[in-house]
Amino acid sequence: MGSTVWIGIQAVASREGAAASWVWINRAPLARYHPPMATDGSGPLHPVDPPVSPAIEAALPEGDAQLYLHPQTLARLGSMELRAKMIVEGVMSGAHRSPFQGFSVEFAQHRPYAPGDDIRHLDWKVFARTDKLQLKQYQQETNLDLVVMVDASGSMNFGSRSFADASGSGRKTSPDGRPNWTKFDHATALAAAISYVTLRQGDRAGLVTFADGVLHQVRRSSSSGTWRQIVGALSQHSVDHPTNFTKSIDQTLAKVTNRSLVAIVSDFFEDPEAIRAGLAKLRHKRHDVICFQVLDLAEETFDFRDAAPFVGLEGEAVLRVDPRAIRQGYLKALREHTERVQRIARGFGFDIVRVRTHDWLGPALASFVARRNAQIKRSKYG
Repeated sequence: MGSTVWIGIQAVASREGAAASWVWINRAPLARYHPPMATDGSGPLHPVDPPVSPAIEAALPEGDAQLYLHPQTLARLGSMELRAKMIVEGVMSGAHRSPFQGFSVEFAQHRPYAPGDDIRHLDWKVFARTDKLQLKQYQQETNLDLVVMVDASGSMNFGSRSFADASGSGRKTSPDGRPNWTKFDHATALAAAISYVTLRQGDRAGLVTFADGVLHQVRRSSSSGTWRQIVGALSQHSVDHPTNFTKSIDQTLAKVTNRSLVAIVSDFFEDPEAIRAGLAKLRHKRHDVICFQVLDLAEETFDFRDAAPFVGLEGEAVLRVDPRAIRQGYLKALREHTERVQRIARGFGFDIVRVRTHDWLGPALASFVARRNAQIKRSKYG
């Protein structure tokens, strides 16, 4: 009836309450990468909980970013600027609005003069019109912290595009020997791209990989080696865990205490209510959030014709499915789920953008950043 295909299966409740199954598929068995084990046999070198120590973080290998980013994409990134929608807190001068007002950079408002105030900041034009002493206050600007959260659950280990076609270096296989370009590979490229833009403008960037909890972290830093540490951590990561979105957000927020820009790169194949709960916690902590939903072309089209055994990527049972019989139901369930996730994200005021693994990253990212910055500029001055 056909060769074995690899899938992830998740039960999702439809609007009517009935259970629907969705499937995401790979035509070839996926090579599994197992992280190196500790010498005492206690487990992987990348512990799940608690996050890695600073000593382990300092020893992270530097990855080859050009394996994931095409040189033309890197060239396009040089002109991008990633801004924060919400007011951020920082410790050094930068390009983003601060919650602390002072006498610098951009005018914010007037306030009445009080004895002891510096008279250099009196607005004499206002005094001439109103006969009242008013001081000019200015909006300080500060640095931005970017936290990139990359989904490393089993469903991200799917891909129908060849690695040679997608790789910036033209390499035929991934570092762990796979011939296919997975959603996690595309997420790695996206994380590298937005981290590059952030670090280039003098801000700090850090990484969190998650699945059923936080798997690994790269501390936020603006140092020159941070970018390749982020790529290196992603390029050697195992992608074979189940998903627990809410727990992952909780563990991340335990470490990220200042308001930051959080970029979540995931397929968002998770219970929508769990996604809502996680995003609500980020909104409560007043973080700015961008959701990048990474999907493969085969997931969006489900253009399969032969019946075959379907093997789950997150521990689900093997099923024999005729894809032609379920295609319409699958596409309907996928569309309803993605639309619901979009409504949830936008309901909190967060950006959400769909990223396709078969599209080149540079144009899509440039278009999104331009729209976002234009929106921020309108809200700031309009």
